[in-house]
Parts: sequence; C-alpha cells; structure tokens
Amino acid sequence: MTPILELRRVSRFFGGLRALHQVSFALRAGEIVGLIGPNGAGKTTLVNLVTGVHRLSGGEIYFDGRRIDGRRPHQISRLGVARTFQVVQPFPRMTVLENVAAGALFAARAASLAEAKAAALEHLRFVGLADQAAAPASALPLADRKRLELAKSLAMNPRVLLLDEVNAGLNPVEIDRALRLIRTLADRGITILLIEHLMKVVVALCSRLVVLHHGELIAEGPPRAIVEDPRVVEAYLGSRWASRAHGATPP
Repeated sequence: MTPILELRRVSRFFGGLRALHQVSFALRAGEIVGLIGPNGAGKTTLVNLVTGVHRLSGGEIYFDGRRIDGRRPHQISRLGVARTFQVVQPFPRMTVLENVAAGALFAARAASLAEAKAAALEHLRFVGLADQAAAPASALPLADRKRLELAKSLAMNPRVLLLDEVNAGLNPVEIDRALRLIRTLADRGITILLIEHLMKVVVALCSRLVVLHHGELIAEGPPRAIVEDPRVVEAYLGSRWASRAHGATPP
C-alpha cells in the first residue's frame, strides 16, 4: 500500500546550521505517529518542510504518491495536509466562527461564505466551542485557543494532520479532552503526526514513534520498544526512564 505521506532523505540547512539531515519515514493512512526528541531536534522544521513553509535543502516529500516538495503552503493544504502551530495565534479581531470559516473558505474551497460558516460551526461543535462562536478569538483562554487551532485545521478538510505541541500548557483534564478528540479524528480516517513532549500522551495514543536528535532520525518503532532503546534514553528520556522501562508506564 502506498504511504499517504512519505519523506525520503529529507534535509534542511539554515546557512551553516544543519536542522535536518537525511530523514526518511512514512505514514500509513489512518495511523497516529508520534514525533519526539529534545528541543532543537528539528521537529517543527520537519513540519514546516512538509507544509511548504520552508524549502528542502535535499530529499523528497510525497503525499498520496505525488511529490509535493516545492509547492506553496496553500497548494499543499488544498491537497489535504493541515497543521496546527505550537504558538497559537488566531486572528484576534475576528470572531471564533470567522477564524474557522477562513480555513473552510480559502483552503477547503467552500462555495460561499454561508457554506464556510456552516462548516465552521460543525467543527466548533466537535471541539466544544460552538457556544463561543460569536466571541472574539482574542478573548479565549489558552485551552480554548488550542481547541480553536484544531478547529481551524479541521476546516481545511485534511487527510493528514500535523499537530505541533497541542497539549503544551494544558492541565490534566484539558489534556484528556484533547486526547479524546485526537482519537476520534483517527477513527474518522485522518492520519496524524503528533509532536509531543509528554511521553504518557504518545505512549497512550501512538502506534509508532519517530525520534529525532540533532536533526537525524535515531529510532523508529512501537512506543514500548522506543522507550527502551538505549539511544533514545541517552539522547532524550534520561536515566529515570531507563530505570522504569520494564516497570509501570512512565509518568
């Protein structure tokens, strides 16, 4: 089966800085894959390459069998690749509904503004923000802004969704709610690449983990195998995880 998203020997340099080097992996349709690694490992750079924000220095990226590197971000989004941002920045002078409708109108190509707003309201219902549709986006607290960011990406009708630190800054109750939403999206057939620092989240959600360190892929496999991999323990998880690898699920 053709992977829905495939990276082949992907590299990116910023002047003399090597952000990514020869990274290759693929996503199968409908799976949730975690992308982990220490700060500065290249995770967000990888998302920016997939979505066309940055150009490749080397390698190739394929979506549903078609090469997409070199395309502009709006072209890639219209193919079915959406992302959230680690630092959420809604359009502050627009309402919650208008923020989501923008994605439906310009990326999903809704036939009219009325159709875009109707689609936006459905996405807001899904994430639990329908009762705040008329509120200015700038008035939302962090947890609700995270949900708005997810609704905005869903308005683009993605087949692949790249989630960049969607749980950062949330409390345990808010994280549990976010996990339920992600599982539901996967059940609907959306393929998800999840950048996440909370290991209990990726272990609970993901069928496979991809680990970056200094811009290189150092491990890939099922969560349990990854948390026991000496290379991952040394580069990212630390000795505390190593001591618990064969015991209870790490905190």
